[in-house]
Amino acid sequence: MKPAAPCPCGTERRYDACCGRFHCGTAEPDTAVGLMRSRYAAFVAGETSYLLRTWHPATRPERIDLDDGVRWTGLEVLGAEAGGPDDRRGTVEFRAHHVAAGIEGSLHELSRFRRDNGTWRYVRGRARWS
Repeated sequence: MKPAAPCPCGTERRYDACCGRFHCGTAEPDTAVGLMRSRYAAFVAGETSYLLRTWHPATRPERIDLDDGVRWTGLEVLGAEAGGPDDRRGTVEFRAHHVAAGIEGSLHELSRFRRDNGTWRYVRGRARWS
């Protein structure tokens, strides 16, 4: 992804000033929503190493195989509970839009996050595809 391109997470900031700095390891998201947005941007950018690095070790898969036939087209953050800089746990509800085989669809997920040693990690989510 080009550094000056708009960040796909929807903040309207440049990728290098937004999620790009998380993907390259120069910063860490300080909230569960920030981590969720950066993980969405990682799916868009194909940053599987970031996805694995930000997945909680208790639930992390050995590897991630992204589907090249899915193009992510937008993110809506629908709500969040806790997940702030001083919290240890948080949940984020979101809808991620995509196109696959020319058909528009979305992933609606309620994701759980946990902060250990000051670093947020994705634990698991309850997802529904449409």
